[in-house]
Amino acid sequence: MRILLVEDDPMIGEAIQGALNDASYAADWVNNGATALTALDTQHYDLVLLDLGLPGKDGLEILGCIRARDNGVPLLIITARDSLDDRLRGLDGGADDYLLKPFDMAELLARMRAVLRRKGGSALPLLSNGVVSLDLISKQAGTAQQPEVQLSSREFALLQALLIRPGAILSRGDLEDRIYGWGNEVESNAVEFLIHGLRRKLGSQVIKNVRGMGWMVSKNA
Repeated sequence: MRILLVEDDPMIGEAIQGALNDASYAADWVNNGATALTALDTQHYDLVLLDLGLPGKDGLEILGCIRARDNGVPLLIITARDSLDDRLRGLDGGADDYLLKPFDMAELLARMRAVLRRKGGSALPLLSNGVVSLDLISKQAGTAQQPEVQLSSREFALLQALLIRPGAILSRGDLEDRIYGWGNEVESNAVEFLIHGLRRKLGSQVIKNVRGMGWMVSKNA
């Protein structure tokens, strides 16, 4: 899953990006609103973390620009601004949640999961198509034959990308975009290697190959 972090403080930005990577997210970090808007125009993101105190355009202005472009990407404001007016303007302006600094990374990750669950229409931290299930907290996957299998960070990211859109075919490029952030080196056979590992752990039929197009998991059974 790919995250866009918009944060101008280098110490905070580096810490959050590192924690997101440790939590199996591909995180791209920009330090101003203009670059954030350009990134959103050119790259698919599953969620945006937006600071308000940005150089140039304020974060609330950036939020307005994102929603004015009819971009419904899940968005969580992270800021030190604690006034009721700022919170109301952020939430009424289209943010899905508002988190005050300083915060614990465990809380940020939990709020991210909650926002993504709401967007996906699920109340539980679990993705499933009726054949395979993925626990978003423990990073364990399971089937009827293999109820609890621990996944590596990138196996988790790949299976999560497929289970978010069961029935949709994702190409190699689509999957690489969900797994790797800017600056990460991508080996030519990385996706095939991860899929091989997931099939070995969960069964050969869990992920289907669509010749010449990509891979998918079956639509909810």
